[in-house]
Amino acid sequence: MKIYSLLIASALVLSACNGGGSSDESTATEETTVKTLDSGVQVEILEEGDGVLPQQGQKVSVHYKGMLLDSTEFDNSFKRGEPITFTIGVGQVIPGWDAGIAQLSKGAKARLTIPADQAYGAMERPGIPANSTLVFEVEVVDIKEAPTPVAHEPFNTEGMEPMVTPSGLEIYMIEEGTGAQAAAGKTVEVHYYGMLEDGTKFDASYERGEPISFMLGQGRVIPGWEEGIAMLSEGAKAQLVIPSDLAYGDRGAGGVIPPGATLVFDVELLSVK
Repeated sequence: MKIYSLLIASALVLSACNGGGSSDESTATEETTVKTLDSGVQVEILEEGDGVLPQQGQKVSVHYKGMLLDSTEFDNSFKRGEPITFTIGVGQVIPGWDAGIAQLSKGAKARLTIPADQAYGAMERPGIPANSTLVFEVEVVDIKEAPTPVAHEPFNTEGMEPMVTPSGLEIYMIEEGTGAQAAAGKTVEVHYYGMLEDGTKFDASYERGEPISFMLGQGRVIPGWEEGIAMLSEGAKAQLVIPSDLAYGDRGAGGVIPPGATLVFDVELLSVK
């Protein structure tokens, strides 16, 4: 989903634009190989991997250190001990990542220099000014086969009374969880099905067979998710009805979520760690 991480983007975090392309220039030194892609993304390979490149639809796990051109650090998965995992080639990360990581095999270490139009463009992000070129030191930890889609029918909440929080979030508890309670600082794994109020689907992890994983309390998801998921325990199934001010507000998202939209998410909390 497009969550508010600096990188992950499906329908809860925004990728800036489409891009990528094959390498149109490659240079080498004694220690590194540098590829410049058609999009302007520069891939400096610091350490070669096993040679098998990821294919569209495969899941890749990547550790990274994100910096501005002046080396100011804005994010670092190494410090968290938690690599980012995403499906390559489907727009879950900024275009420069989709294109750059596609050039790297398992075990590879590289430096990606990503022009603003392949990152966040004119958008400001936490620690990232508008129109910033970004530099990422990355390590490809793992590459896995594409996951199997999971069937999901939207939860039927007819006749149910939701719990309404002071923020206006509505929670329909479909099935109580029996495991650990989600809380800030915990890493949660969640399957979801996202809809507009009229039932129009805009994103679904079930269809990709790929739940999302993130740490609560870090601002990496929209506020309605931060609040709603934290009220669930492992194994719970619920429907979250999220007012626009707890989602994407007046800006909308990704061309599929209109400005001012209330969002409806079926969620299933698979694990809490």
